[in-house]
Amino acid sequence: MFLDKKVKDLLIPLKDCATTHVDKPLREAVDELQTVFCEIETGKCTEAGHRTSLVLDDNEELVGILDFQSILKVLIPEIAGTFSQKLQALGVSIAFAEGDAHHLDESNQKFKARVVKNAETKVGEVMLKLRGKNATADMGLVDALKIMHRTKITTLPVYENDKLVGILRDSDLFLATAHILSE
Repeated sequence: MFLDKKVKDLLIPLKDCATTHVDKPLREAVDELQTVFCEIETGKCTEAGHRTSLVLDDNEELVGILDFQSILKVLIPEIAGTFSQKLQALGVSIAFAEGDAHHLDESNQKFKARVVKNAETKVGEVMLKLRGKNATADMGLVDALKIMHRTKITTLPVYENDKLVGILRDSDLFLATAHILSE
């Protein structure tokens, strides 16, 4: 039964997780993530592929998570960023319009230009920083789901005896739920 399962029953082991380093450029981190998200040889992307990368520091300690939302906040802050990023982007756009220099406004740049411009941004600048957003392997799935929902994250680091052992993804919880409903 779903309610009786533990996080360790669904976790993705650390060896199967995508990882990157805090000082890598976004260009390299996205390339690495794409290799675990897609089957590069066949050109197919799977629904259950990894959509996040664990971000490690120089001591190989987990310090954050890189996901598509984090990347979008750099590329399109006026729609994907925090409220202050949205206000800043809006203020910049208004200033350019008032100065009759709207052609200099980055929000008017094409998507490709934004991606290229931000390719060298360091992962540490855009990652979701983790502060107590983790689970233990023996935790119940419902408790882990509550953490994910409350903190609005889709990937939850899992620890056992203070050692990172893997992750729990919202997609794995969805698949477990779907399996129960189809029985």
